[in-house]
Amino acid sequence: MADVVQYRLERMVDELDDLESRGIFTRREIAEIVKQRRKFEYRLKRPSPLKQDFIAYIDYETQLDALRRLRKKAATRELLRQGKKKTKTRKSVSDFAPVSRIMEIYRLAVMRYKGDVELWFRYLEFCRQRKNGRMKKVLALVIRFHPKLPGVWIYAAAWEFDHNLNVAAARALMQSGLRMCPNSEDLWVEYLRMELTYLNKLKARKVALGEDKGTLVRDKKDADEKQWKEENTDLFMSLDDEDKENNDHVSDEESEKKLDLFSEHASGLLKTIYGGLIQALPSSFSLRKQFLEILESIEVADSEELRIEILRDMKRDFSADPEYWDWLARLEMPDASITGEKNEDAMYSRLQKAVQVYEEAIKAVPSATMFKLYINFLLDAIASERGEVEAFSLSNHASSYISDILKVYEKAETTGCLTEELACQCISFYTQLGRLEEAKKVAENLCSGKLSDSVQLWLLRVSVDIRCITKDSLSPSKADALSIFELFRTVLTKMSISEAESLWIMALKFFANQKKSFEKLIELSLKAVAKYGGSENGFSLSSAVVNFILQKDGLKHAREVYKRFLALPHPGLALYKNCIELESNLASLGNEDSLVNTRKLYEAALATYDQDTSLWKDYHSLETKLGTTETAAAIYWRARKSLKDSAVDFTSPD
Repeated sequence: MADVVQYRLERMVDELDDLESRGIFTRREIAEIVKQRRKFEYRLKRPSPLKQDFIAYIDYETQLDALRRLRKKAATRELLRQGKKKTKTRKSVSDFAPVSRIMEIYRLAVMRYKGDVELWFRYLEFCRQRKNGRMKKVLALVIRFHPKLPGVWIYAAAWEFDHNLNVAAARALMQSGLRMCPNSEDLWVEYLRMELTYLNKLKARKVALGEDKGTLVRDKKDADEKQWKEENTDLFMSLDDEDKENNDHVSDEESEKKLDLFSEHASGLLKTIYGGLIQALPSSFSLRKQFLEILESIEVADSEELRIEILRDMKRDFSADPEYWDWLARLEMPDASITGEKNEDAMYSRLQKAVQVYEEAIKAVPSATMFKLYINFLLDAIASERGEVEAFSLSNHASSYISDILKVYEKAETTGCLTEELACQCISFYTQLGRLEEAKKVAENLCSGKLSDSVQLWLLRVSVDIRCITKDSLSPSKADALSIFELFRTVLTKMSISEAESLWIMALKFFANQKKSFEKLIELSLKAVAKYGGSENGFSLSSAVVNFILQKDGLKHAREVYKRFLALPHPGLALYKNCIELESNLASLGNEDSLVNTRKLYEAALATYDQDTSLWKDYHSLETKLGTTETAAAIYWRARKSLKDSAVDFTSPD
């Protein structure tokens, strides 16, 4: 290894001598360079060099070369300042050696890590930036090792097309890539873009030579200007004789013929590629959309016929896909910011056309996904109109928009496609409109139907009922409070504690200041914990109740309640830990009663959960801080005995 490293360093002597003789680096700096290179060379000669070793060496050499170039420019400026204007700095070995060395390190790296695509592309980018002649060889190697990677073919074709201006080679690479990766959407799209770009460049060249006019790119401004000129031909009438007018007419006809040749060529190309991609990827909806977008952005012969054909094929192949119908409907409603159309009546007319498409869609594909897309479209239309649903009442067509949305919700319910998400969305929509009574009725109907087990739906129903009660007065009447409590009782008794977590929290907050209702809620929670048991981890209803009472009524009442919970068959580890934390905080402040209660709680918890290591460690920590050496030692030996020694990892007392 040492001989090889020494040999490689000796090959750098000429370069280093040149750097010193030209005054770019001092002898001390060159010694440091040799030291660093020796370190990197030894790393690369290890039995298993890391990828990071190669990258670090490359980064060092890149930074060193950047410094060399800066100092060389500074030296040149100094010579010019001294008046030596005719001095021309010739390139020497130190100008070529850094790039060659970095290329060699890259070669060693990619040969070591052939499967690292990122490393290959770093290598390619370096070759491209430095315009190195090894680019073709590197591309050939990448294609050899990664022929199934579409990005490799696209990169190689782009280099041939843009850098070498070799269209034939770029086309051959793209076609080879399509044979190797026929299922790559990106490859098909880039191939089409490349061919159209080439045609447009040929067209632009003809225009530059004065032999033609226009381009294949569709420009809306040019189209509008042309239409205006045609409508106002009298403003552009020539004052010359009729012969000149005829000559101009002939030249225009010739130009149109030339334009048609390019347009027809582009049209044939589109049809050929479209046939190929349909055969290769018949089930790719996104590829068809991209193809259609490209078609609409250019001017080609028979473009409308091809567009109709594509739309017909898409309907045939994707009529059972909700995404297709959503896309088709949104075509009828373009973005106003792009089209510049601000007429509200015109936009509403377009929206009605999109609604017709959605109506056809829910008949063809009656599914929850289709209804969701339909409703989201209408909500997006509202947002684009006024920004917020609350401000939408300012629109002239507000009632029509709202009516359309509500009808879709009704159709989803009647067809059995109303999901929990759509149901909640419907109630929220009524609420945003300020129609609380209607939202309340809808929530009651949905909660009594097939979605009666939906927690989110019950949450919305309760929140809507609370808003209806408190909209006129912050403090509800006894009758209203009783009705809300009965509503909570209905849902909390039919759902498990884990499912109804958010409902329990809402109930505790709502009845926190209503003594009788809160006491009834405590009794209800005791029954729920007795039925379902306490929680080992996560949400603990009993802990939540104890914490609420602690904040509301103080420690004494909280102790009474947690003792009632602990008396149940399975109170849960979470409750024990919560109560232990409560009492131990007071015990650390010197409260003797709390220390006694904490020990009782630990003993009661360990009677059931004696294999919980954290419980033993916390108990030992408590005795170490607040107890005696004897009590701490006793807990330690009990833990060892219970946990079979090996599970005990806290420090033994002396």
